[in-house]
Amino acid sequence: MSRWDADVAVIGLGAWGAAALWQLASRGVDVIGFESRKPGHALSSSYGGSRMFRTTCLEHPGLVPLARRSLELWHRLQEEAGQRLFFPGGGLLIGPEAGAIVGGTLRAARTHGIEVHSMGAAELRERFPRHTGVPGHHLAVWEPSAGILRAEDSVRAATRLAGIAGARVYTDTRVRAVKAGDGGVVLRTAEGESRVRRVVITAGSWLSALVGGLPLETLRMPLTWFRPVVTDGSFELDRFPVFMRETEEGPVLWGNGTEGGHEVKLGLEGYGPGATALDPEDDGERALRPQDWTDVARMLPGRLPGLEDLPAKAAVSLFTRTPDGQFLLGALDGDPRIVVAGGCNAHGFKHATGIGEALADLATGRTPEVPLDFLSPGRFGGRVAANASSMESAL
Repeated sequence: MSRWDADVAVIGLGAWGAAALWQLASRGVDVIGFESRKPGHALSSSYGGSRMFRTTCLEHPGLVPLARRSLELWHRLQEEAGQRLFFPGGGLLIGPEAGAIVGGTLRAARTHGIEVHSMGAAELRERFPRHTGVPGHHLAVWEPSAGILRAEDSVRAATRLAGIAGARVYTDTRVRAVKAGDGGVVLRTAEGESRVRRVVITAGSWLSALVGGLPLETLRMPLTWFRPVVTDGSFELDRFPVFMRETEEGPVLWGNGTEGGHEVKLGLEGYGPGATALDPEDDGERALRPQDWTDVARMLPGRLPGLEDLPAKAAVSLFTRTPDGQFLLGALDGDPRIVVAGGCNAHGFKHATGIGEALADLATGRTPEVPLDFLSPGRFGGRVAANASSMESAL
């Protein structure tokens, strides 16, 4: 009998972990997955119904190749799942030409040869009449390759396909500690211990409970959905596509249209005044507050007229942030037995399939297809290590 319970374990089955589990299982790797709740739960950074996909990654030039590979894998995932997960249709990036949104988008497009179309405020208003109040000196960049991804559906689809391919999935199971030693890794849960050759830790907001020394901060992210009061279809997704819009005051308003007359999803980049640091175990911090929607609501009459004054619904999701706004992805201190990925910085979902592939590569001793060394967990200095203490995490 083998001394190992599996070759690889994946801890945390949000978007990144579920994709890694799917990739590993589809390669025939003996893999087990642990999730503290059910895949696609409301506390995950993957919660919220939809996520923007764009190839013009203004956050870092190294992310464009990852986005391109991720798009290929999104198509593969939805084909294998027999379920539509990616809705193309283009996206809008709006703001001053030298601003972070438009300026970064245009730089990424030029550097990587991405097809985009720039338009002035008048053309924007003609093509997308729900966008009002755009200053005359602002530009809109249309990216045809952009679209939206179905968030929870994607997580569940990847987890389901992994199970079909042979992965053993343990939901409602918390991993309390991870300890490397004796040639492999020991995982401790309330039910006992599991011994694996290697582990991938994609624990989201609870990553720091399992891995010490990572410069991660957990924040609450308010999400809001507003119901249209107009009935002309101008807020439907094909006429009101996914967008990011830098305002004169500074905050970036983002969102996407409806499908079949439902609500318009909206939020603030920078996460608004409701985005405060928290302990992910503190349930009270996840309770809704008026400031979670008031700033968004105040912006709408002059910028997106035709929506109700108050949101039809609101929710709070969690995400993790790093000092430089980039992900953490790689082996801990060069030890290939423990691979971590975290710090989504609220722009990581679009890359989930590509990150899952890279994690599967690292966990099986391969070099990832897309160079991701700039995301190394050790780039901030200091030593990071698995937390083998008795502290109970949320996974």
